[in-house]
Amino acid sequence: MKKEDKTNVMRVLDAKKISYTSHSYEPDPALTGEEIAGILGENPDKVFKTLVTQGKSGQYYVFVVPVKAELDLKKAAKASGEKSVGMIKQKELLSLTGYVHGGCSPIGMKKQFPTFIHESAEALDRIFVSAGRVGYQIELDPAELIRVAACRPADIV
Repeated sequence: MKKEDKTNVMRVLDAKKISYTSHSYEPDPALTGEEIAGILGENPDKVFKTLVTQGKSGQYYVFVVPVKAELDLKKAAKASGEKSVGMIKQKELLSLTGYVHGGCSPIGMKKQFPTFIHESAEALDRIFVSAGRVGYQIELDPAELIRVAACRPADIV
């Protein structure tokens, strides 16, 4: 990967001296997470998507779940201590996080929001998350992701 291809996520990881492997593919916003896992030649259980929600209180929350799983909004609300949470509108994503749909990463958002990761991540040796741009993924130790993004493991699917 050329130096100018570094994403903000990669710069954050480099600054914190966290080891990762970057992967890129032809960017296509129509690709599903499972299709991206296939392109990477990886088990979809190791490839995670980043979802941004808003609680009844108005607080925003980030949830990181396996691409083939659906976020359970009731479990997400329970994990975050909210009465309820709902997905934010896609058009709000860029101004809120600095990321576009399909390129949202739990690392390096404009503002750090309470972040939860599905508990299955803890049992994996490596996981994949968006590198902050459509067409880019990073592969890293889930413990490092949990540390750098201040993720709380939870039952959220």
